[in-house]
This record gives sequence, structure tokens and C-alpha cells, in this order.
Amino acid sequence: MQIEALYHQIQTAFSAQANPENALAMRRYMRDQFDFLGIKTPVRRALIKDLATVEFAHTDLEQLARALWLLPQREYQYAAIDVLALHKKKLDVSQLSLLLTLAQEKSWWDSVDGLASVANRVLFANRTQQSQVHMDSALQHSNLWVRRIAMIHQLGWRLETDEARLFGYAKTLAHEEDFFIRKAIGWALRDYARWQPEAVREFIETHRGLLSNLSVREALKHL
Repeated sequence: MQIEALYHQIQTAFSAQANPENALAMRRYMRDQFDFLGIKTPVRRALIKDLATVEFAHTDLEQLARALWLLPQREYQYAAIDVLALHKKKLDVSQLSLLLTLAQEKSWWDSVDGLASVANRVLFANRTQQSQVHMDSALQHSNLWVRRIAMIHQLGWRLETDEARLFGYAKTLAHEEDFFIRKAIGWALRDYARWQPEAVREFIETHRGLLSNLSVREALKHL
């Protein structure tokens, strides 16, 4: 099926499920930053679940994601992430640039963390020192949302986590005052603490003067 046809198919399906009352509540929740159709997550995902069986070429998948991202209602950015997630096994590190580019457009925690989840799976499936270098570069990016993705890209990797990178990234970003960066540091450390609690405790004790109170509080939440 042509990408243009899929694009219009998604628009038609979403428009038919628009709910103005839901849209108002969703817009308020996102601090009036985005317009919404008012489609809740389970419904949205059900509308596009059949796309999991479409045989996309990498270029077609990227084209559809970019086209959806340009639409004004927030559900279309969510749909772009959903489509990428449905085909995450077909993605490789060459698509990281697409994910990081989208993260810089219409940015907020909801879209960025969704993209981070896709990047997480791509990098885990291709975890080599060479692939991790992409996140080393992302950590130095001028855009804070790209840096957030770098900080949380190992969530759920358990004992496969590159501990040196995790702690090194936390130290690199620790001086930043942005809430979402500080939260990301704490989130990443808390996740790893499930598997290596003593290592996280030692890291925090050693670097407590460097880390923000928010990062420390988040990291220690379940310890």
C-alpha cells in the first residue's frame, strides 16, 4: 500500500473518532501546548494496529512518520511513534537520526519519551560500542530533549546496562538546572538500582554534592 494512501487512511479513521470533550481535557493536561482530536490511547492504537502487518521499507516508514508528525493534532505524533514501535525490529541504528530529529520538533515529555522508548529497543537489539557512540554524541547535543533521550536510553536493560556510561552521563548532565534533565537522571539511576542497588548507592554517596536533590530523591525512591 502506498504511503500516501496509509496517511489518508489514518487521518480518516482518526477524524471519525474525534471527541471534542476529551480533546479539551487532553489539551489542558498538556498545558494548552497542543491541539487534540480527543482520541484516547487504547482507541488510537486499535485504529492503527493493522499497520503492524504492512511490509514497510525503511524509507517508507520514515516518510509516514514524518508526514504524521507535521499534522497539528497531537494524536498524529503519537501515531507516528506507534507505527515506529510496531516496526521496531526492522529498525537499526541508522534510524536514530530520525528519532532524534523528531524529538526536536513539537517537543514535550510525552513525544520525547515515546521516541526514547523506540530508540531504547533499537539500541538494545544492536548494543555495541559503535552504536552507543550515537548516544555519546546525543548527550552533548544543544537540544535538551535529545540529551534527555541519551540519559534514559538504557531504561530496562537490567544487567546489560553499560554502568560506566550511565554514571558518566549522570555526572555530565548533573550541573543542568532543567527539571526534565534532573528527572531523567533520577529515573535512569532508579531503574538501574533495581538490579545493582549498592552500585547506585555508592555513586550517589560519592557524587551527592554534584547531583540535584530531585535526581537523588528519584534515584533513591525504591531503595
